[in-house]
This record gives sequence, C-alpha cells and structure tokens, in this order.
Amino acid sequence: MNRVPKSGVHNPLKNVERYLKFGEISRKAGEALSDPIISEFFIQTIQKTVPKSHAQAAGEVKVTADFLKNFGGDNVRFLARSFGVPGDHYGQFSNGHRWPYGPVAIIAPFNFPLEIPVLQLMGALFMGNKPVLKPAEKCALVMEQFLHLLHDCGMDTNDVDLLNCQGPVAEKLILKSNIRLTQFTGSSRVADILLEKTKGKVKIEDAGFDWKILGPDVDDVEYVAWQCDQDAYACSGQKCSAESILFAHENWEKAGLFDKMKENASTRSLDDLSVAPVLTHTTKDFLDHTFRLLEIPGAKLMFGGKELDNHNIPEVYGAVEPTAVFVPLKEMLKDEHFDVCTTEIFAPFQVVTTFADDEMSLVIEACERMSNHLTAAVVSNDVEFQTAILANTVNGTTYAGRRARTTGAPQNHWFGPAGDARGAGIGTPEAIKMVWSCHREIIMDTVVPSGW
Repeated sequence: MNRVPKSGVHNPLKNVERYLKFGEISRKAGEALSDPIISEFFIQTIQKTVPKSHAQAAGEVKVTADFLKNFGGDNVRFLARSFGVPGDHYGQFSNGHRWPYGPVAIIAPFNFPLEIPVLQLMGALFMGNKPVLKPAEKCALVMEQFLHLLHDCGMDTNDVDLLNCQGPVAEKLILKSNIRLTQFTGSSRVADILLEKTKGKVKIEDAGFDWKILGPDVDDVEYVAWQCDQDAYACSGQKCSAESILFAHENWEKAGLFDKMKENASTRSLDDLSVAPVLTHTTKDFLDHTFRLLEIPGAKLMFGGKELDNHNIPEVYGAVEPTAVFVPLKEMLKDEHFDVCTTEIFAPFQVVTTFADDEMSLVIEACERMSNHLTAAVVSNDVEFQTAILANTVNGTTYAGRRARTTGAPQNHWFGPAGDARGAGIGTPEAIKMVWSCHREIIMDTVVPSGW
C-alpha cells in the first residue's frame, strides 16, 4: 500500500483506459452473477457463513449483480465526469475533476457478506483507488470467491488486497501505512475508535436505530403487517436497516395491526432460517434488555421475549423468538427511559408505541433525539401527514407511502445516513463519487497578453 501514489492508480489524466477496463469487468461480473449456476454458488457460500434463508441470500446476490451491470460500458468513466468554468480573461479556464485518494481501506460487516463489500469495493476501484479489503472474519470466504470471479473477468491480481484478520490487525495496517481513507460499515463503537485514531479519515455507515411511523389513514392492514414483520425480523433483525421502533397511530391498533404482526412473527422457524442465530448478542443479553424495558411503567410484552425451543445454537450466540415490547410514548420520552428505548439490538427485536392526533409533535421529538439516522419509513398516503414528518426528520434513506419500509438497500437508489458529515453512501453514482473521490480544481492559464 505504501507504494501506491496519492494520485491513484488512475485518474482523469492518468491511465484513463482503466475506466473502460473496469466498465468491462463490471459488465462481465454482473453477467456471471446472473448465471443460475454461479448465482446459486454464491447463495450457498453466503449461507455457509451467515445464517440467512435462501430467499434472503438470493436477494443479496441479485442486488449485487444488478449493481455490477449498472456500471458496464461507459458508466465507470461517467463517474469521473469533469466540468469547466470560463476564467477571468483570455486563455484562462478552470476544470473541476473527481480525484482518487490512492491507497484506501474497506472494513465490511458480516450481515451482508457479498453486497456491502462488493458495492464499496467496486466504487473504490472505479474511481482509481487501490483498496485493501477487510471483510468480517466469519465470512471472508464470500469475498475471496468473488475476487476470484473478478480475476476471471479481467481484473489484475494486484488491483485489490484481501486481508482476512481480526480488528486489531486491520487497525495496525491502517495506522502504520499511508492509507488515506477508510470506509467502515459496522457498529458505532468501532466507528468512533477508528475516527479518533485516524484523525477523522473515515467514511462511516454505522448503527441504524431505524423508525417507522404509521399515519392516521388506515388501509391495506394485511400488507402493512407483513412489511412490519419483514422489516423487523427478516435475517433475525441483523440488518442496519431493520425496523427498531414502530410509532403507530392509534387507528392501526384499533384495526388489529398488532394481532396480525404477532401472527406473522409466529410463523417464523429455524427450519427455514426465517429465524436464525443472532451473532452479536447472547440470549441472556437479549432477554436482559427485554426485561429492562418491561420495567418501564405501562410497558408490556406484545409477543416473543423467550428463548427458542428445541435448538442447539451455542450459548455464545443468541437464540430468541421475534420480540416486540410496547412502551407508552410519554414514558419513552422521559430522560430515564429514552436511551434504553432507543438502543439498537442487532436481533429480532423492536419497540412499539402508539400516538393520537394531538401527539404527532411527540413522535417528531423522539425522532429528533435519536442519535443514528440511517433508514426510516412514513407509512401514509396522507400528503399533509407525510410532509409534516418528512420536513422535520433527517434519515438518509426514507421511504414514504403505504408501501414504505425501512429495509431495502437495492442498487437503484442511495443507501446511507444523513445529518452526519462522516456518513458514507453506497450503490449510486452520487454515493461512489462522494465516498471514493475528492474534488480537484485545475486552472489553465496559458496566454500572456502583449503589453502586460
């Protein structure tokens, strides 16, 4: 990494043929991942390292393939499009360029072992950087196999370094080498450590305590209940975009939404991995948090709150039923309760509350006081209600409308936090340019006038 120049492996003035080369590599890799045999290979590779259902793993492979196909042809060099502005006098012209950082690092999480590292890795490569990739050590196999695929599609073996190690080793590499930018996806605790030790040279996509608000206009109750179940409990809640807290207008409770949510959660099973081991919390941690919430006045267990029956999951992991705890809104907002109510549990868990027409300001207050602003959903077709919530919140990826969800990191729109200068996006041209390049202005001034 120390041999990589600050000007990158390619940039708008150097080795420009590499933009086209990576467009072709991306096209070929996208086609390969769309092949049923290769797709199934990666689905099973994901399932061997992360407890996901076949459907969830297949969705991850499809999104990755679609992303790669999006950047085929000329679309990589379009990322580096420059702009020009006329100067002050004859012979002067300024040009703004997207410039790489050179040596960079990517630290990827376990929960999306293909999609997240691939989208960030390719963005780094497209813009001219030389990345070292550190996937989560539990699932490094997935990216090792994907790098073999990229080599088969034409990528040079020197373009990416794979580092399969634990955190302290990666930290030492980042601090002892001339790595100029680290992109980190993972916990807020680790993100804060990296930011301090690198003096801020990190772009982060960290924890997401993600809210969903159901407006007063009730309709499509079966669908909304299904989407709530998917958002909170798919992948056993081990998504940074998982539904962590649900604010439901009291009309939804009257319409029987909570009963339908309970019914949907009860159909999840270890047999098809619609319930799966929790990798970052033990069963005891999970139940202790649940019981702490139940100590709040008016709180009640809606469903779950128990260890799974008849399992052989090791104690170091969590084995818990999908769980929802109801906490009254006004109690939640009290200083002594708010932090515990808004603590992200990377597991099949959510807090639920209700609000009346005259309590919408309390919902907005709760959203304002939260620390992480990744995804959100405003489930309402009431334009006035939608606008009031959207105008007073900040989450970077927010769905609005009856079909709104919190989970969803496809290749067709920005995914990332907002309201944080350190925030990193993923998947779109805007995200790639923002994370993996900086602005460089070159001012041409070539003509010295006679009689100056």
